[in-house]
Amino acid sequence: MVKIAVSILSKNDDETIAKLNNTNLDYYHIDIMDGIFVKEIYFPLSKIKEISHKLHHKLDVHLMVQDYDYYINNLHDLNIEYITIHYETLNNIDVIKKIKSKGIKCGLSIKPNTDIKDIFPLLDNLDLVLIMSVEPGYGGQEFIISSLDKVRLLKEEINKRNLKTIISIDGGINNVNAASCIEAGCDMLVSGSYIIKQDDYQKAIDILRK
Repeated sequence: MVKIAVSILSKNDDETIAKLNNTNLDYYHIDIMDGIFVKEIYFPLSKIKEISHKLHHKLDVHLMVQDYDYYINNLHDLNIEYITIHYETLNNIDVIKKIKSKGIKCGLSIKPNTDIKDIFPLLDNLDLVLIMSVEPGYGGQEFIISSLDKVRLLKEEINKRNLKTIISIDGGINNVNAASCIEAGCDMLVSGSYIIKQDDYQKAIDILRK
């Protein structure tokens, strides 16, 4: 069954978190932006540490930053399953090794304009690939349909090489496009605005899974 990671970028007050804690979501998706890789600045370390003890599910952390070491060194003791970095700022695979040395799974994300085949040489080192179906940096954008072509190509390559790397997709995921994402080969859906805007969070999560 497809996994659901709920982004709390747009809303993360105590009431929202309490409601989400009572659902069967798989991960809290935490977007970290430094104002350099993307224009926005959000989820500073102080905020993450403040709310982390309130989150009853594991974290799926997406680093949209330049200085990976700073965040890895200061986040590794939280309840994190995945830390995902960006291919566009990756200089070498040392950062991937560092994440794994902390006992955390490593993901690699690509922006909409990046060719999915560019990351194929790195697949053996990755636990997850996060395909951005919007331009990273802020929520509420419209889903880019061509992202599904990337998912299909990536899934084919993963299967051909018999890898266990999972595919996640983030950006504009809702009840209209979730089924297409799953059919294309996604193993995880990251959704924020769609779920948070519903009255019944569990029902919204169930709709995405189905």
